[in-house]
Amino acid sequence: MPTLSEDLAFRGLIHQATDPDLMKRLDQGGMTLYAGFDPTADSLHVGNLLQLCTLRRFQMGGHRPISLAGGGTGMIGDPGGKQDERAMLTREVLDGYLEGIRPQLGHILDLTGPTPETAALLLDNSVWLSQLSLLEFLRHVGKHFTINQMVTKDSVRTRFERPDQGISYTEFSYMLLQAYDFLRLHLDHGCDLQIGGSDQWGNITMGVELIRKVCGDEAWGLTTPLVVKPDGTKYGKTETGTVWLDARRTSPFAMYQFFFNSPDAVVGGYLRFFSFLEHAAIEELDAETADHPERRLAQKALARSVVALVHGQDEVARCEEASAALFGEEIAALSEEMLLAVTEDAPSTDVPRRELAGGLTLVDALVRTGLAASRGEARRAIEGGAANVNNRRQADPAQVLGPDDLLHDRYLVLRKGRREVHVIRAV
Repeated sequence: MPTLSEDLAFRGLIHQATDPDLMKRLDQGGMTLYAGFDPTADSLHVGNLLQLCTLRRFQMGGHRPISLAGGGTGMIGDPGGKQDERAMLTREVLDGYLEGIRPQLGHILDLTGPTPETAALLLDNSVWLSQLSLLEFLRHVGKHFTINQMVTKDSVRTRFERPDQGISYTEFSYMLLQAYDFLRLHLDHGCDLQIGGSDQWGNITMGVELIRKVCGDEAWGLTTPLVVKPDGTKYGKTETGTVWLDARRTSPFAMYQFFFNSPDAVVGGYLRFFSFLEHAAIEELDAETADHPERRLAQKALARSVVALVHGQDEVARCEEASAALFGEEIAALSEEMLLAVTEDAPSTDVPRRELAGGLTLVDALVRTGLAASRGEARRAIEGGAANVNNRRQADPAQVLGPDDLLHDRYLVLRKGRREVHVIRAV
């Protein structure tokens, strides 16, 4: 059984640490640690999931995790990773975002155990930040740091390098508020460790220093790599391709398909970040990917692990049934919600109901949807067995489509070959 530090190292989760001896301390258990999550949307996303999974690994290693919602810092906005000033959120919007992310913050962690000493805590920094006066903040926090220190932090320096944008005093103060969070958690809950993505390194070290200056105590910081897309760009709430934890924003099937479609180059890393599979099992999947990439066993294991973690095992079964139905006649038995989920990425064309009532030939449908470039190509596809309506192969070029072919009285799923799918919607 690997130690916690060995597990973190195997999974590539150690990016920076404030003290090399921290790894020994992690293996002893009994620490309290935290990660912060600002509510800048009504759902967390895959990038946040990495920190939640890491908190859970610490909990499994005998530590007590704190999941901190940024009800206070969310009013300010972290400048880290942003080229422009963040839009200021109203209290009402922020409260709505908090309501959305609170269940997600507690879902991955065990709030009752495994022992009373390791039971996770869910806290909100607005409890203390909303009570902190400006004078108190300046006297008890601001006095411990120099402007010289603050402008060297990456989150600030990159904005200084853009004189057309700059940084407001509001966002400039964010790192001090986060440092105060760490101090309060240290004083109130004995928290000695903060973790976060590598873009949080500057903020984390400020908190470590504040605890040392105010209390004379030792505290630590640890960062993990950022979760990046195959092209190397960061996953974030405002970038395209975001995978949300809220099923209303990203369906379980869409999440399953996202991870199932992971390129071979990143699937091993994702398995380490987001699954709790044992090391030997991950290494076996690494070998499978190298020797038999066409089987996509690692991708399947990854998709199963993430969906089960976020949405439950029952959703995994539904996703796999839907995946099979996407290419089988079972597609007709799918609920409308699942049908839309499995065809979410497919292009669609609206067709007036009166046209379907009058009869739309399959040849015309293939041309109209772009699945065939001409009527001749459409006929050849049908005669060659490559044309499917609702996953039923069609062999008659004279086939006419009508209202009886609609799924849920609205949809026709056309497919040419294995992967070219198009949805016709009756309007």
